[in-house]
Amino acid sequence: MKLKVLVDNNTYIDQYYCGEPAVSYYIEDEDVGILLDVGYSDLFIINSNALGVDLQRINTIVISHGHDDHTRGLKYYFEQNYKNRISIFAHPDAFKEKIIDNIRICSPILRKELKEKCDLVLSKEPKKVSEHITFLGEIPQMNNFEKRKPIGKQNVDETFIDDYVMDDTALAYQSEKGIYIITGCSHSGICNIVEYAKEVCKDNRVLGIIGGFHLFEVSEQVTKTIDYLKQNNIKELYPCHCTSFAVRAEIHKTLPVKEVGVGLELEW
Repeated sequence: MKLKVLVDNNTYIDQYYCGEPAVSYYIEDEDVGILLDVGYSDLFIINSNALGVDLQRINTIVISHGHDDHTRGLKYYFEQNYKNRISIFAHPDAFKEKIIDNIRICSPILRKELKEKCDLVLSKEPKKVSEHITFLGEIPQMNNFEKRKPIGKQNVDETFIDDYVMDDTALAYQSEKGIYIITGCSHSGICNIVEYAKEVCKDNRVLGIIGGFHLFEVSEQVTKTIDYLKQNNIKELYPCHCTSFAVRAEIHKTLPVKEVGVGLELEW
């Protein structure tokens, strides 16, 4: 599997790409091209061109959850009028209207319109998106220290209710040596995600993680997260996007944290 970071909050020094507070990863699994998230703007298209990624080769877009820093790029993707009809995988809540303080924080294209533009696969259950990569679906509560918190509200049957971001999910890549986790924001809890990935993949060997951990302040949850990562002997940690410097520095005291920025290329 190959992965290129198209969009992240950070860029590498002396590599002339642009960043924004969002996420988009290009992933290749043999002959299958996948995007995990599409950022906030058309930046993923600009950086794809700069990085030599041909978006017309994309078979599938996976949406980690429905917030606009992961979905707003869909507007710009469909404006390109690519000839191939893609599949989009997401949780059933991902394309509902979401607001916080009366500001829309959801995808610019919601479920009804999106179904006309692509083959939309909405699932709470895990689904294969390629031979070695699994969309994890809805992440259950697997521990007692990563409890979900509401972020704004979402529209359910024309009523706005607290949004616990149940649509937050991730990808698991299965190699012969173990599994890798690719996540967007980890609103579900990064340890919940990893533990569920182990269950879905029937493999306890977790080799690496890349993505946002949604941790901002050093806290008891961070301490327990570090303990969990250490217990699982995870060697490659790429926390980024919504993981603060303070939290990354705290993790780095125990486990080596690797740098992430637009232009990072991984081969797992």
